[in-house]
Amino acid sequence: MSMSQDSWPPALKDWVSKCLGMMTDLNRAEAQAELKQVIHDAFVSKSLWTTDWSGMQLQSLIPKPMPVVNNLKRKKTNHALEPPTTKKQKKNALKKAEASRTFDPNDRAALDRRAQRFQREHEIERQKNLTSQTANLHLSHHPRYAHTPFDQSAEPEGDPNVVDWDRYTIVGTCTELFKDYLRLTSEPKPEQIRPLPILQQAFEQIKIRFRNRAPYNWICNQLKSLRQDLVVQRIKNEFTAKVYESHARMALENNDMVEYNQCQATLKTLYELGIPGAHNEFTAYRILMLLHGRNRSESNLYVGQLTAQQKEDKAVQHALNVQRALALGNYHRLMRLYEEAPNMSAYIMDHFIPRERARALICITRAYKQIPISFLQNELCLETPEGTHQFLQEYGCAIYTPDAKSVDCNAIDQATLQKTFEQKYRKINIKGAI
Repeated sequence: MSMSQDSWPPALKDWVSKCLGMMTDLNRAEAQAELKQVIHDAFVSKSLWTTDWSGMQLQSLIPKPMPVVNNLKRKKTNHALEPPTTKKQKKNALKKAEASRTFDPNDRAALDRRAQRFQREHEIERQKNLTSQTANLHLSHHPRYAHTPFDQSAEPEGDPNVVDWDRYTIVGTCTELFKDYLRLTSEPKPEQIRPLPILQQAFEQIKIRFRNRAPYNWICNQLKSLRQDLVVQRIKNEFTAKVYESHARMALENNDMVEYNQCQATLKTLYELGIPGAHNEFTAYRILMLLHGRNRSESNLYVGQLTAQQKEDKAVQHALNVQRALALGNYHRLMRLYEEAPNMSAYIMDHFIPRERARALICITRAYKQIPISFLQNELCLETPEGTHQFLQEYGCAIYTPDAKSVDCNAIDQATLQKTFEQKYRKINIKGAI
């Protein structure tokens, strides 16, 4: 049994990713030490695959219990908000919108200054019920948090939007629509947290500003703040899913893979609770991300768990076709799937298409004596002749026939081409993910 991450079950990787997202400068050292100890104990006891990791909670990431301080009762447009079609149509729409874009430069400067204060999100969420499998780990030196006894008759009425309601659940009283995201360094106070109705209003206003091309730094700042207010109040409902789904799409469009992966991890938990949302859309994204990471075993395992209903979905079918094309080395089919990618799938494919395009170049230049540049441009889904030349130059293949219309494949040094490819794609780095 290997201790390599490659041998970890998917549930453990998801849990580790979640824990990393909850760490702050104040608790990182302690949390990382506890995290390593938990995984080590599970490895020693051979329970890596039998432990219910979704129910595991690190003691160092559990906030201190908070006394009751409030007796209040609990009471498609833009592509990234509701993705309608393809990335190519999105690009065309953005070109038209760019010409009419207006934004107060003073506001932009202020928003950019606030955006500089970005730090990783501190998600503070406690799990009430730990499974019996969790207890099997040797964590006696990390005692679990237990609620102190209290009179059940004095318990305030639970909010149906809060899955794990208890007396320490916060209800915000802040009425400001917009609030900068700040990393929590102390227990949150109700007057600093916005309640659900205010969060819903804020979300609608954020979407309007996103459609009006407000800077992504500001949009991301506000959505992180909104997500934080949802987390500290433990609100898990359909609105919560919409917030994370929208932020994930916006992050994909802006190449922010850190925020995308955090949103995707939370959405997985929300969907498992039965909360409605764009399950199939994000199932497709998850498949594509696994393909990007070249984790074939985990990808096959995840696909094998899909239901018949999921496999009938257009986006999931597209992702499965991408998986099949990659497995067969069918670069022609892969590039056509890239052009036809639904929703935001093309934004994820952007991360591994360059790798597969280079792999296809190796195959083509070995099979032909010469190949028309126009054919190569179309076959490898390159946008312009200039872009095609730059791509060929990058791999030392910009060697043309006398008429300058074709690539002279016989003159290409295949060993150098292969070496350049291996050096460029030997290692992969998916930001924000395990």
